[in-house]
Amino acid sequence: MVENKEKIKYVCPMGCVEPQDNPGKCPMCGMDLISQKIEKGNHNNKEEFNKHAGHHTEDFLKKFWLSLILTLPIVFYSDVFVNFTKIQLPTFNGLNFIILVLTSIVFFYGGFIFLLGAFREIKSKNPGMMTLIALAISSAYFYSIYGFFVGAKNLFFWELSTLITIMLLGHYFEMRSVSEAQGALKEIEKLLPDKAERIKINNEIETIYLDQIQKNDILLVKPGSKIPADGVIIEGSSEINEGMITGESKPVVKNIGDEVIAGTINGDGMLKIKVTKIGEETFLAGIKRLILEAQKSKSRLQILADVFAKYLTFIAVSIGILSFIIWIYFKNIDFALERLVTVLVIACPHALGLAVPLVVAISTTLAVHHGFLIKNRLAMELARKIDIVLFDKTGTLTKGRFKIKKIRSVGNLSEEQILKISSSLSQYSNHFISQGIITEAKEKNISFLEVKDFKNLTGRGVSGRIAGNFYYLGGENLLKELGISFKFNEVNEIGTINYLIDGNKNILGLLVLEDEIREESREVVLKLHNLGIKIAMITGDKKEVAQRVASELGIDEYFAEVLPEAKAEKVKELQKRGLRVMMVGDGINDAPALAQADVGVAIGAGTNVAIESAGIILIKNNPLDIVKIIQLSRFTFKKMVQNLIWATGYNVFAIPLAAGVLVEEGIILNPAFGAILMSLSTIIVAINAIIMKSSNFDF
Repeated sequence: MVENKEKIKYVCPMGCVEPQDNPGKCPMCGMDLISQKIEKGNHNNKEEFNKHAGHHTEDFLKKFWLSLILTLPIVFYSDVFVNFTKIQLPTFNGLNFIILVLTSIVFFYGGFIFLLGAFREIKSKNPGMMTLIALAISSAYFYSIYGFFVGAKNLFFWELSTLITIMLLGHYFEMRSVSEAQGALKEIEKLLPDKAERIKINNEIETIYLDQIQKNDILLVKPGSKIPADGVIIEGSSEINEGMITGESKPVVKNIGDEVIAGTINGDGMLKIKVTKIGEETFLAGIKRLILEAQKSKSRLQILADVFAKYLTFIAVSIGILSFIIWIYFKNIDFALERLVTVLVIACPHALGLAVPLVVAISTTLAVHHGFLIKNRLAMELARKIDIVLFDKTGTLTKGRFKIKKIRSVGNLSEEQILKISSSLSQYSNHFISQGIITEAKEKNISFLEVKDFKNLTGRGVSGRIAGNFYYLGGENLLKELGISFKFNEVNEIGTINYLIDGNKNILGLLVLEDEIREESREVVLKLHNLGIKIAMITGDKKEVAQRVASELGIDEYFAEVLPEAKAEKVKELQKRGLRVMMVGDGINDAPALAQADVGVAIGAGTNVAIESAGIILIKNNPLDIVKIIQLSRFTFKKMVQNLIWATGYNVFAIPLAAGVLVEEGIILNPAFGAILMSLSTIIVAINAIIMKSSNFDF
């Protein structure tokens, strides 16, 4: 039996987002997160806590139904209902007092959440939507209470109760929309199994919950089961379905020593894995962090909307007070108060506060579904205005799997000896070319020699001592560094050439390698051109190789023989020409260039460097995802603009009407109709955002 442990999480009082580890403001509604104790060690705790976290959303619906039931008799006995329907319900002694009680219940039960929200806004010195709503319903309620006891003619009981009821319904639709927009986080959690099987020291197998897994635990993964934690296979082999992580449909063969990711699905083999990462260190946790960062980071439109909402609050209060003063002079306090309440309700920046965040949340989810993660909203927003995409060639436009085409001897060494020495030098390097040389040696069953004094010469090659002799292995940049001028006429093929050089700077032989172009690369160039975007390529390969690839793909321009540290300068060069640049690279050697670019896109969500250096992360290495990024950026911006128009447009007409500028023309808005308008704009904004999920934007 596992001892229960309490843990503090921070939740939004509106139930907008998943429980957070740190205090702060809700990224969706801006309210302060409140602390909540939960228990660990019980399988049901997670489910129960999530239900509690989402309770506030359903709470709006519960409050709505009860408020509606209590509001109906208030409306049925109102003068407006009687005059409109000509239906007079039977009256009785104490009816007015019952109406007062029913309205009070609606105010305190249904309206409490708005009063609480206003208190938090004022406490944080950030008055907004909840403050306006609280002012509107409080002024209507307390005036009506006063009027009831002094015998005033016009009370706001039916207006107040309908106002609260309608706003509860509007808030429910809003919160449900926000909750649905958090689908990416929930789907990630669903990837994990409920339990794991741990092998104890005495080889007994025990079933444990995921929060009991520790580093270095040995877990048994049966055929067809989900892998419960990030780890390394120590026994067995199997095909692993990593489609939910990488988007690749084809299972990947995994053997002893290979890494596995939590949430992926084991094939037919029985595996034993050693846990290497738990908690926040895991791959899935990293993806969740990126999603949360994206939802918290604000686009320029959202910042503009937040500023406008703040000013709208002060404008609404000012206009409301001004209209109150004017109409109390020209009419009476009842009419003046009705204008004040209506202005405050109409001006609630409800839809405005939802317009951009809801689109952001849904677009973040769409991004995950289509193979990329948005770390920075500003980068995603800028992607729609990109002029040129700069691709790193190797491993992006090409497959990054080099294969030896030819080996040529210049001196006395045989081709086999050249391969043996070259593969021995390459065995300590993870570079694409080194891996191609090693693969060739393994295929020919060539054993590696012992290498001493090994050095990795970044962007140039490798060096080391074998059997007392010193060797270099590298490309054109290595020749330049060593001051060697060399041409070999027999090598007619265009490819990447690696030279084997001895300690006296004599070339002993060379290896010609070729990197196959991806089929997707041809398609991405065509689609980007159709979007009006230019394509450039950058590579450390010699000019002939770069020229062949650029010509074959239809790339607009290329930069060849560029060292990793010089890639950022090429980005600057493009920017000086007035171009907005998107750089696509692996996030390791390309980190400075990714940071320099207007939009950096890193390949591989598992590397820390990629996460730090880029605003957008590709989960899988597919250049076509760049097209998706740009299309989603353009589509998201379009939806944001539409929502801002819906959220603010009606205020231009409704606020003056609410203030009573057309009273003499017989046009007047009451608080309940104002609430309908406000809620309707919120619902329209929510629906417009939600239909993004099913819209066709050329994905």
